[in-house]
Amino acid sequence: MNTATSPTAATTARVIPPAPARIGCPLADVDTPALLLDLDVMDANIAQVHGRAQRAGVRVRPHAKAHKCAAVAQRQIAAGAQGVCCQKLGEAEALAAAGITDILVTNELVGMAKARRAAQLAGRIRLAVCADHPLQVQQLADATREAGTCLDVLVELDVGQGRCGVTSASAAVALAQAIAAAAPGLRFAGLHAYHGGAQHLRSPTERQAAIAGAVVRAREAVAALAAAGLPCPTVTGAGTGTYALEAASGVYTELQPGSYVLMDVDYAANTLAEDSAPLGHALFGWCSVISLRPGQAVLDGGLKAFGVDAGLPRVLHPGWQVKGISDEHTVIVSTGADAAPLAVGDKLRLIPGHCDPTVNLHDWLVAIRGETVEAVWPVDARGAMF
Repeated sequence: MNTATSPTAATTARVIPPAPARIGCPLADVDTPALLLDLDVMDANIAQVHGRAQRAGVRVRPHAKAHKCAAVAQRQIAAGAQGVCCQKLGEAEALAAAGITDILVTNELVGMAKARRAAQLAGRIRLAVCADHPLQVQQLADATREAGTCLDVLVELDVGQGRCGVTSASAAVALAQAIAAAAPGLRFAGLHAYHGGAQHLRSPTERQAAIAGAVVRAREAVAALAAAGLPCPTVTGAGTGTYALEAASGVYTELQPGSYVLMDVDYAANTLAEDSAPLGHALFGWCSVISLRPGQAVLDGGLKAFGVDAGLPRVLHPGWQVKGISDEHTVIVSTGADAAPLAVGDKLRLIPGHCDPTVNLHDWLVAIRGETVEAVWPVDARGAMF
């Protein structure tokens, strides 16, 4: 057998394609398809959201699953964030390798392979994970005992999402007691109480009602834990659509908005509450016109450049809209005689329908200031699914 071609001899390293831009080049020279990040807008979004949280006296722990980029996470931390959230352990490992030292994995880890990875990572950074079942607690306890490390564990409480989490205050107490009993390897760190389904309810009234219910459930669990002699130092949750409500609740101590730094078509469809200012679009697909006929143009970015689970991207060129999208192409059509002209070779911005899966399709974020490339950042945790 030729070991040079055997699976055990094959490399597992992924070859990263060249970046589509260089620092200092004009926007017009950025190759396509690419993903642009407007730094002025992103910084304004960070200032707005972090400022509101700070005025309410709660911490911000942004969700890095939106951008998967250590450079963006570092800017959020520099602007006052406690640390970041990740949805997968692999994301946490990638961001930790790039210098992020305080991470909450807002998900359950099942299996000794993941438990051992988490225990090892907890020896290098401050790491917290979620649990909603005794098996997860036992596996994490065994892994931290082997590694000689300590891991923060939050009990996930279902506050309306209908996905993960224990469903009663008594179940939260029982699981917190199991975590506390696993000391010194595990430390009960609080409650994870995220209502994801509330984030995209379109009206302020709907969102307020959903979060009011979440607050009631979280408050009941905190009271039950206190009655059992278990202080609850953290109640964490919230997202871009509702963070102001959790901040004002008097129950939540930490907020997890993610998409606020980028924004997308779907979040922009929410009607804002009267006391809220709009967040700006900072993330754009950057595509070239590669084919043209009367009333129609074809762009060089398709399903491999845009996440469309929440709808099609929106093209930013007057009088044009997206008609359809396929693997490598987006077709746009004019909406009337007053449509702005296009030529083959023109480059256009498109707002993604959903920012999180869009970012995960790209290796690079091209950070621009005005019409100039200021930085080119790797999407460090791209494809980190386990």
